[in-house]
Amino acid sequence: MDDRPEPPTVRVFVALAPPDDAKDELARALRPAYAGHPRLRWNRIEDWHITLAFIGELPVTAVPLLRSTLAGAAASHPALRLALRGGGHFDGRLLWSGVAGDLDGLHRLADDVRELIRSHGIGFRDRPLHPHLTLARARRDDPTGVPECAALLDGFTGRTWRTERLHLVGSNTARGPGPIHYRDIESWPLGAADS
Repeated sequence: MDDRPEPPTVRVFVALAPPDDAKDELARALRPAYAGHPRLRWNRIEDWHITLAFIGELPVTAVPLLRSTLAGAAASHPALRLALRGGGHFDGRLLWSGVAGDLDGLHRLADDVRELIRSHGIGFRDRPLHPHLTLARARRDDPTGVPECAALLDGFTGRTWRTERLHLVGSNTARGPGPIHYRDIESWPLGAADS
């Protein structure tokens, strides 16, 4: 039994998650990268997601407000048709796969989610949305691993999939040593009609 008290804050973000078969398809394309660059800090496949709004550290008491807000946002937006496509990196340190498909719909959903969060007085760093799925991070002594892996994904084109749910996700970042792990706090179905 874990007798540790729950922390008073939680680190959260809002995201979409590709289905397992789309993630498996990308993982197969990454096999040469996994084999050739085992020292990269690879994200767990079950944690792959497309961040729409990174909120950061929040008091646990703010989470119920987000739940009702995000449920309404999900219901008011249609499901999206997306695909994972290609790869790239940010500053040679972070490896990502790109997102293709209904990017206009994705941006509208992200804009609405961000505006709803702000309307409830919850502040967050509002960066421009560059839809991607983070795959790995470089170690300080490995300046070439991430760019080399990004080049391996140049021709990758994943199958199209339909988004199903909007996720409020919590992470254990800054909660101790070891890898980052994510968990769904809650998720809601997106509207039934395709965009």
